[in-house]
Amino acid sequence: MSKLVKNMMISDLQAELGEIREVLVVDVSKLNAVATNKWRLDLQKKKIRVVGVRNAVASKALSDIGLTGIREVLSGPSAIVWGGEDIVALAKEITAAVKSITDLKIKGGAIGGTSLSADDVDSLSKSPGRLELLSQISGLIRSPGGSLAGAIQGPGGRLAGCVKAIADKEDAPSEG
Repeated sequence: MSKLVKNMMISDLQAELGEIREVLVVDVSKLNAVATNKWRLDLQKKKIRVVGVRNAVASKALSDIGLTGIREVLSGPSAIVWGGEDIVALAKEITAAVKSITDLKIKGGAIGGTSLSADDVDSLSKSPGRLELLSQISGLIRSPGGSLAGAIQGPGGRLAGCVKAIADKEDAPSEG
């Protein structure tokens, strides 16, 4: 392959990725055409992209944009997967696909300069996603405020009850 063609392929891959800095690498070489097409259509609905790549081109293109950890997992037939809500959602989707499509294999991935092995991707798929983490954080933020409000309301409620009892006692008609 000429240097010009190789540089065009590198530029094209970098343009497709845009600002993405989290990718997974899978081996789709054993999938038949029908299974590959069905899998890609399912991923497309979830805004996840898959591109088959030459390892040397992908290594150069991804290293140039800061994904230096990808070189360790690029060997043999490779396809790069990216997109979805976040890397955890992507890992969950790909590990679910691997369980249903036995010929699909996860090779690893990269988050910035950090390389991920296939086991790392599996562990990542079991962690909470972005929305789950945000809800946990908001719950933790609200917790001290709720405790403080409860602590204030407890004695305040008792004091209000005592004042009401005294007021009711004074308002009651006296027999005499």
